[in-house]
Amino acid sequence: MSEKLVDVRNVNVKFGPFHVLKDVSFDIRPGETVGLVGESGSGKTTIGRSILGIGPVTSGEIHFEGQEIGNVAPRNRTGDAARIQAVFQDPYTSLNPSMTIEDILTEPMIARKIATREEARARVRELLDQVNLPADAAHRYPREFSGGQRQRVAIARALALSPRLIVCDEPVSALDLSTQAKVLDLFIEIQERTGVAYLFVSHDLAVVRHISHRVAVMRSGEIVEFGDCDQVTARPEHPYTKRLLLAAPVPDPVRQAKRREEFLALRDDA
Repeated sequence: MSEKLVDVRNVNVKFGPFHVLKDVSFDIRPGETVGLVGESGSGKTTIGRSILGIGPVTSGEIHFEGQEIGNVAPRNRTGDAARIQAVFQDPYTSLNPSMTIEDILTEPMIARKIATREEARARVRELLDQVNLPADAAHRYPREFSGGQRQRVAIARALALSPRLIVCDEPVSALDLSTQAKVLDLFIEIQERTGVAYLFVSHDLAVVRHISHRVAVMRSGEIVEFGDCDQVTARPEHPYTKRLLLAAPVPDPVRQAKRREEFLALRDDA
């Protein structure tokens, strides 16, 4: 996987006097998951929005499939917009409650004129099967589903246009732990079947470790560590990454107490 699907180069984002992203650089390869982890306010959602074209880039470049897209106005991104999709944290607010699931899934295909209405409806059955929802879900409304099922609908909608990249912004943080695991496994299953790449944004290092091939750690708008998932999440080099790792609870109380001591010892270094 030497080819770069996404290449983020020295990206800066400023909102007035606030420097939100500072010289951010990383890449995503075809069929790969790059986890982007950091605390709230670290800038991880901002970089996702910049790749999607719904957030500004003050300076630097974002290349997708070899084309510069970071400084292209959203209205002019019609081609790559279909190849880059998103799954957000709260599926209920991102799904139109007045539309059936079939209408939600067929809308992007019909709007982009890549399928007739009949073809789009046939595609809905495939999409529901991909996310392990029953065929009769097509005629129901978002309110009739659980949070985990609604997120499956959101994933199906992201897949409707056969994207090469999906930006996943905290897609499991609103779900309970058992549902989180099932949805994460679904993401992995879909990737293995379709070859889609993910930028997986999360504040939870354990979640990122479960799904990612490589991990970028963000702090105060900067990437402080980037590398192989096992290396970054098990043997981190930067003090901030070590703090994130030690902050995750473990069931063994003796080990947890030791981790807390190590965490406090790193407090002034990170």
